[in-house]
Parts: sequence; structure tokens; C-alpha cells
Amino acid sequence: MNKVAAIYFDGKTSRLHHVEFSVQGDVAYVNDLITGPDQQIIRSCPLSELRVSERTRHAARKVTFSDGAYLEITDHATFNVILENTGYQDSTVVQLQQSWTGTLAALAAVIITLTVGYVYGLPAASRVVAFSVPVSVERKLGDGLLAFLDKHIFQPSKLPAARQAELSARFQSLRPPRSGSPKYQLVFRKSAIGPNAFALPSGDIIITDEIIALMKDDDAVMGVLAHELGHLHERHLTRRIIQSSAVGAAATLLFGDVSAVIANIPTLMLDMKYSRDAETEADDYAMQMLDANGIAREHLAAAFEKLEALAPGVSPYISSHPSGSERVMRIRGNN
Repeated sequence: MNKVAAIYFDGKTSRLHHVEFSVQGDVAYVNDLITGPDQQIIRSCPLSELRVSERTRHAARKVTFSDGAYLEITDHATFNVILENTGYQDSTVVQLQQSWTGTLAALAAVIITLTVGYVYGLPAASRVVAFSVPVSVERKLGDGLLAFLDKHIFQPSKLPAARQAELSARFQSLRPPRSGSPKYQLVFRKSAIGPNAFALPSGDIIITDEIIALMKDDDAVMGVLAHELGHLHERHLTRRIIQSSAVGAAATLLFGDVSAVIANIPTLMLDMKYSRDAETEADDYAMQMLDANGIAREHLAAAFEKLEALAPGVSPYISSHPSGSERVMRIRGNN
């Protein structure tokens, strides 16, 4: 007979009993540890009705009866012998948890699943969701944003009204390369952040006086504006919001609510990769728009060369945009 000391709780009161747990054949016995040659049998039941907790290094093993009563056993070595003799086997999951090989394999599987989901699944899913969002909802995301930027960053454009009208008319005359071209408003501003152009979810495409002066070429300006129109066409802002929210939720799940700063670091680094992908898509749209209107791609390539010259040496790995040289090579078809 196999037996081991244990503590027994009947599941009805908080009183504990010091007992001896034993197995004979297919039947388990719980005997009260009393003085004398005899021990009172508190209960017995078939082994098939018992549930055994998972193995742990320090915590007591728990044996639970069908009515909620249970045993706590701290003598792991003796109890393991009893389990072995009865033919008991841990589940596959428990066996993997107790094995370094299984644990490392499970970790590798999780990493591979997350990587594949991030690289392929999340971008595809965010695109489907983004294009399911009504344009009116997307436009509301930008409500008040231009006013905020005007208050803190921008100043009224110093570009003559006639020059603004000339550039606006030129861009409006260009034929979009694809159907379903988004509605937009061209907005001219003077900026403290220097040469720049970007699209807001409201449909506003902002272009600064500084970038127009830097380009010194209206065809290059058209290329820059076409790039920003590409962002609107591809719903990049909405897709980025969806992706960032998903990555942020995953980061919170993995890292817990320990520190918002720590949780946001992986979110930020992952989101930068999506920004580079979005910039490449917008470049493609701009090239197609220039081609459709008989404007040489060289003007767009020259625009990126000028912008790259303002801030050389930015690592394409951590940059939210592809490097200027990388983009120029791609536009010119050299890669």
C-alpha cells in the first residue's frame, strides 16, 4: 500500500484534519492520524473521481474530491511515487511546462506567431477595417486639428494669393491615377518646422512656404502634393490608428500595466515600421500620378534629394520614413 501524510479539508468548514492518504488497488483512502494501532477511515473513493493539481516546485499538491473536499500534500517525493505506481500521468501541457525543451519550443512558437501576425496579418486586417470606415467618420478625426496647428506651429502663408491660386489650379488639373480619388483642400502655411507637407484626416493637405521655396520647381511641388494625396487615398492615418491601437493592446497584454513608458516603447518602434510602409505606398501613388499626367518622375526624385540634404544620415531602420537615397533609387528604378 502506498501512503503519504496530508492535510484534509472537508469543503464545508475551515477545520483541517491531519490525515494519511493511501492507495490500494483502484481505491483511495483518507485515514485520520490518531494515536493507537488503528486509524479511522474518514472517506474512500475510486481513483477515477479524484483531480490532482499540477506539479510545482514549492507549493503543496492538491487532490480534490468530487464534492469539493480536498487534500494538501507537501511530501512531493512520496506522492510522486504513489502517482507513478497508480499509472497517473500529467497532461501534455503540464509535461511541456516542466520541460525546458517544451518551454523553449512554446516560446519560439509564440514569437513566430506574433511576428507573422504583425508582419502580414495586422497590416492586412487594418486595411480591411480602414476601408470599411465611412469617409465622414475619418474626416471627423481631423476636426479642430488644423486650428490647433495654426495656434501652435503655423503662421499665415506669405506666398502671394496669385501664386497660391496658380499652384492650386495646377494640382487640381492633374488627373488622379486611380478611381475614387479622395476630396481634399490645399492649405498654404508658413511654418516654424521648415519645409514640410502632410495630409490631415480632415482632407486638408498642408504645404509650407518653405518647401515651395526649397523645391524651386513646380513639377517637384506637384510630386510632393501627389504623395500626400496618396496618403489620403490609401487611408493611411486610419490604418495607422488601427495598427497602433492593436499593437498597444498587445503591449499592455504582454507587459502589463507596469509603466506606460515601457509599454509604449515597443509600440512606437513597431509603428515606425508601418510608417515606412505607408510612405512607400504614397510614393507609388505619386509616381503613378506623375506618369498619368506626363510629368517625369525625376522631379519627385529631385524633391527627395533636396529634403534628404537637409537632414542627412538618418538611419532608415529607426526613421519613420525611408531614407531619401533609398527613395530616390526606387523612383529612378535602380532597385
